[in-house]
Amino acid sequence: MLSKRIIPCLDVRDGKLTKGIKFKGNVDIGDPVEAARQYYEQGADEIVFYDITASSDKRDIMIDVVRRVAETIFIPFSVGGGIRNLEDMRNVILAGAEKVSVNSAAVDNPKIITEGAKAFGSQCVVLGMDVKQVEVSEKIPSGYEIVIHGGRIYTGIDALWWAKEAVNLGAGEICLNSIDADGMQTGYELNLTKMISENVHIPVIASGGAGKPEDLARVLTQGKADAALIASMVHYRTYTIENIKQYLSKQDIKVRMLW
Repeated sequence: MLSKRIIPCLDVRDGKLTKGIKFKGNVDIGDPVEAARQYYEQGADEIVFYDITASSDKRDIMIDVVRRVAETIFIPFSVGGGIRNLEDMRNVILAGAEKVSVNSAAVDNPKIITEGAKAFGSQCVVLGMDVKQVEVSEKIPSGYEIVIHGGRIYTGIDALWWAKEAVNLGAGEICLNSIDADGMQTGYELNLTKMISENVHIPVIASGGAGKPEDLARVLTQGKADAALIASMVHYRTYTIENIKQYLSKQDIKVRMLW
């Protein structure tokens, strides 16, 4: 059995680490480069970096911050936000990222997934999915809708359909973020995570809602996620990566330990 991955998420706005609730009310809380270094030293398996306003502001990602983070850590590093074409993907990889996350751009231009997979390999292309629970309808039969541009635009696209389509297009991984659970620290959206995980054959990273180690244990077992994204619980120093992994190990969940 592969080890489950614990992945701190760095939401970055104007070069600063930031955190909000349900994609709103973001507050700057520190330096993303220093945070990345701390999480790397604590035993994080990967780091995810999102320039959260690049797409909505229609600007390029802050490549200098990406480069500084990449120079600080020696674990896989995934970067998203403002990635609109193959050249943007190439620039991020040249700056030190192992993976590129596409979200809004993939909805606007699905070919970017295929182009990225052909140019860099499927393992480099992560589909970011920001999902909101809605009424079940003919258009949204799963009851979960894709929302883009930082939670601002509802697309009318069914989340389950989009996950399967992204796999067909060449995505190598899905980072599944529940807008409803984001920043709430009350647990991941287990129904959504399990539904997507059971219907695709690529790794699924659960995102949104982690507040305590028990939340990770549930999403990695009941939710069948391959990895869990965390933010608030480590940004505010309630827990360390070490604390979390020790708990998961005691629950017989296989994780990579440094000690």
